[in-house]
Amino acid sequence: MTPHPAAATVPPRSAWHDVPRFQVRRFASIALAEAPGLAEDIMREIRREYPHLPVVLDENGEPMALVGIRRAIEVFVQHLERSEGRPTVPPGVFHDFGRGEGYGGRSLDSLQAIYRMGVRLAWRRFADIGQRVEIPPPAMYELVDAGYEYLDGLVDQSVRGYAEAAAREAGERLRLQRRLMELLLAERHLGDPTEGLTERAARIGWSLPEKVAVGVLLRPAREAVAPAVPQAVLLDMEYEQPRMVVPEPTAAGRPELLHRALAGWAGAIGPPVALADAAKSLRWAEAAVRLMERGLLPAGEVLFCTEHTEALVLLQPEELLDDLALRCLAPLAHCGPTHGRRLAETLLAWLETRGGAPEVAARLGVHPQTVRYRLRQIRELWGDEIDDSDRRFELELVLRAQRLRGRLGEAG
Repeated sequence: MTPHPAAATVPPRSAWHDVPRFQVRRFASIALAEAPGLAEDIMREIRREYPHLPVVLDENGEPMALVGIRRAIEVFVQHLERSEGRPTVPPGVFHDFGRGEGYGGRSLDSLQAIYRMGVRLAWRRFADIGQRVEIPPPAMYELVDAGYEYLDGLVDQSVRGYAEAAAREAGERLRLQRRLMELLLAERHLGDPTEGLTERAARIGWSLPEKVAVGVLLRPAREAVAPAVPQAVLLDMEYEQPRMVVPEPTAAGRPELLHRALAGWAGAIGPPVALADAAKSLRWAEAAVRLMERGLLPAGEVLFCTEHTEALVLLQPEELLDDLALRCLAPLAHCGPTHGRRLAETLLAWLETRGGAPEVAARLGVHPQTVRYRLRQIRELWGDEIDDSDRRFELELVLRAQRLRGRLGEAG
């Protein structure tokens, strides 16, 4: 048979509420009188179990922990006496405990263990008082449940304080880290570049490496979460294109670790340089990112500049290379775009292979006779200059740059 809806809303009967009021008042009176001594017993046991726990004094020179324990006991007992709703945790002290653990760099595990110890010791004393005033066992069992519910409130306050401290510590560390990176990436250093870095690095626990590589990242989205790079990697997300400093970038496993951490991101990591030359690595990373944005380097991943040296060297000084191309490739100006391109591709293949018509033909995928015809035209256009080693070097430089820009291919 289904119970009536109204019956389901009836709260469970409270054994504690059934205790006669005179017994409750007597229990509370004794517990409040013994609260200072109980607090000292708990404090003494805590100090014995956790001798390294710091002792913080209040303005009266009394340990704040002792004051908090005593106040927590008193509030709990007063709640039992009034029997009004859930016990309210006294504000301030336990929030400060959690905050202190956060600032001290400790975990909340020991603090929660301390709280549980306090509840166990308090329960023993309350059980003794309950026997003295003849509180029925069911009511005392209910008191235990209330005590652990009260403990949850104490822990909750401490967790909030701990989180507040952790947030502030993280913010301060980011500020110090950002300043360290600014100094590290400065173009010019006054005196020994490591002098200003040593102290700042020590403040965030960063060991100065011999070599670094600097990365520049492209956000996959405006609100993208920072990549989970190793703690030793300095990361500044405040830039439009975030920057990072990778210590000892060639250390075993470091490239693979970075590759996994930066999955979903794009950008470039500059070449490894001495610590004092970090700005140079940054310049190469920025140059690589610019080429990526123009479609001249592969996009959609984080590249290592050392794997794209040719493109970075040949595509960087655009004005100089364009001027050199105009001078070196002037003989092709009247050949027409299609024929001129084929002659340029043949010339580059010949310069790279240093072989005859069969080798060049194999590179281009055309008939050797076609190559011989083109090579005769090339010699007619450039004359004896084609035999000059310096001119051949300039031609190969220019033609390689043209190929990197997509203006030449290797097909005939």
